[in-house]
Amino acid sequence: MPAPLRFREGGRVYVADSCEPLKRAARAGELELKAWGRGSYPGTPFPPRRAREVRSVGVWDARRPQSWGLPWHTNEGLELTYVARGRVPFAVEGRAFHLTRGALTITRPWQPHRLGDPALPANRLVWIILDVGVYRPNQAWVWPDWLLCSREDRARLATLLRHNDRPVFPADRRCADAFESLAELLGSGGGPAASETLLKLTVNEILVATLRMLERQDLPLDRSLGQSQRLVREFLRALPGHLDEHWTLASMAEACGLHRTRFAHHCRQITSLNPVALLNARRLEAARRLLLEAPQRSVTEVALSCGFGSSQYFATRFRRDQGLSPRQYRARGPARS
Repeated sequence: MPAPLRFREGGRVYVADSCEPLKRAARAGELELKAWGRGSYPGTPFPPRRAREVRSVGVWDARRPQSWGLPWHTNEGLELTYVARGRVPFAVEGRAFHLTRGALTITRPWQPHRLGDPALPANRLVWIILDVGVYRPNQAWVWPDWLLCSREDRARLATLLRHNDRPVFPADRRCADAFESLAELLGSGGGPAASETLLKLTVNEILVATLRMLERQDLPLDRSLGQSQRLVREFLRALPGHLDEHWTLASMAEACGLHRTRFAHHCRQITSLNPVALLNARRLEAARRLLLEAPQRSVTEVALSCGFGSSQYFATRFRRDQGLSPRQYRARGPARS
């Protein structure tokens, strides 16, 4: 993903989803797609000032197994999807699920997720992506001003979504009916401009139904999920997959949306190391592993892939850490390392 790091996870780089495989499948007639979207999302474009917070709504109907899936990505908002028919392999933040009819998924803007394993079986899926003004867990949610529920209900819904990270629920009848209403609206032929009022009413139905469903779940809430320390913990967990970045204390802090002092404080609390020392330790750890596991790669290639600016600097740091040059360490071999 491009900065900020919310688009980075588990050694991969994610971009805000543009659903290119879905677009290609629709053009090829592999499924039926009805959607309205903004930016690179599929479907009929929204007029600029109509239902601005709705980034994408759609329904696809794949009546046969597909040759594609949607790879790891995040979205430009809160995404809710409903499986109206069939099966959908789904994964979020490393957790895998096999969704069946009636499943409701909720993915927050910072949660990487994918659909397909790698391809999709036959299914019918309805979705909405709603911009709630956040892309990190510690930010305050801003609901559309056309949301009709009370201030208390808005706050309760934000709390339930911020402080639990469960991604899959069984949709109740009210949720299912609201998503089916959305699918019917998309298929009516009216288009996003003519259907703005009905779209807003339907989104209200979906969110109110979701709130009531979540309240009945009696979910355990974890306040730490909305705190800055979680951002730093997730950054550090993903860091080994991005060691070749030109990280500085400032850029690491910026990736988490924090000031340098606050970022360094959380880093020391979590790891007992300051950020730069931790970064160097992770780079040396990765280099030791690559030297032994990838003998076909030159020392220079190992150095650059682990984020060292030159093989000379790498050799100096490595000898200081191990008492051996990288070549000597590799020659010694894994059995005696």
